[in-house]
Amino acid sequence: MKEKDQQNKKDPQNKRDQHYFDPKAFLARTGAGRAMADYSRNYTLFRQGEPADAIFYIQKGKIKLTVVSKQGKEAVVALLGTGDFFGEGCLAGQPLRMASASTMSECSIMRLEKAAVIRLLHDQPAFSEVLLHHLLSRNIRIEEDLVDQLFNSSEKRLARTLLLLARYGAQDQPQRVIPKISQEMLAEMIGTTRSRVNFFMNKFRKLGFIQYNGEIHVNKSLLSVVLQEEGPTLALIGKRRPDHRGMPTVAKAARARREPALTRFQLVNSAE
Repeated sequence: MKEKDQQNKKDPQNKRDQHYFDPKAFLARTGAGRAMADYSRNYTLFRQGEPADAIFYIQKGKIKLTVVSKQGKEAVVALLGTGDFFGEGCLAGQPLRMASASTMSECSIMRLEKAAVIRLLHDQPAFSEVLLHHLLSRNIRIEEDLVDQLFNSSEKRLARTLLLLARYGAQDQPQRVIPKISQEMLAEMIGTTRSRVNFFMNKFRKLGFIQYNGEIHVNKSLLSVVLQEEGPTLALIGKRRPDHRGMPTVAKAARARREPALTRFQLVNSAE
């Protein structure tokens, strides 16, 4: 034991390693203030209006967040997968859940008590960094979704949603195949009707952009729908090609007045 203590004193790095905190390892096992559970498909983890007292981490599977208006209209606000947190509003003092969370597939999910997470944020900078990265990424995605809803047609919103579900534009390789998802859910995600989604899905299939038979196979050619005009959110998927035939109304009016067209960032800022 004396030799080991002397070695630690001589080797500060070894001493630091003893206190190393691995967020992934921490989120993979149960302990004080955290519990892991497996859930079947269509299981409701919490409902809109229930007390918000914990956050969740997805080890495996997919979940959806939905909100329901007073009139009973439901909208899908997010689809989340492996490595995502959700329910983090409680950390900012949110007393009640603003949305409902339910599983879309078989899931393994870690539940972390609010008090335990707050202690971690104070004591473990590595965990704080992981959660901060998640929150910033989620905020960016929400802003992009809002601009997409404001400026793009329902056809483009559907194309973008399919590309994002297939992970085009992500750092890893695209999945290309989207697990079975109903047209009703796609309609709720992009803010349109099921009949419109059905119309565009059939159009995409006839053009060879997707193969649609239960599962959805998304081809890279679907990008052409998103890239066909200079909308404010098209850079989410890839670089745009200028196409003056499809310029938005603001740009057309500016060209008619022989004024410089607004850039994507000016459009976004003007919307704010």
